Amino acid sequence: MLDHCVIAVSDWERSNSFYRDVVGAELIERGGGFVYRFDEQQLNVHGPGGRPFPVARLPVQPGGSDLCFVWDGPIEGAVEHLLAQGIEIEEGPVARAGARGEGTSVYFRDPDGSLLEFISYDVSAA
Repeated sequence: MLDHCVIAVSDWERSNSFYRDVVGAELIERGGGFVYRFDEQQLNVHGPGGRPFPVARLPVQPGGSDLCFVWDGPIEGAVEHLLAQGIEIEEGPVARAGARGEGTSVYFRDPDGSLLEFISYDVSAA
């Protein structure tokens, strides 16, 4: 099971608000920056003023991530949530295969341009 992965952001305040309010992260201050926690998984966040070590050969840059989050419930709830937060939907809802099998996804972007996805495995609407 994946424990964590890394994203990079260009503005702490803007990204913290986005990942808390839109994606549902718990913000945890760590080492002059933040991590974004989702139950037992987290995003380690490289941001302004930080000097993470060690890093990948080609460190992730703001806007260079592509992440998918599970949406509990029908995908229509994710669409409503995104629109209520003023987030533009880039694509979807569309059928996609994820780690748990067939699902329905909606795509959007974080403030730096990273591609994000909510996937729902809820089949009650089918």
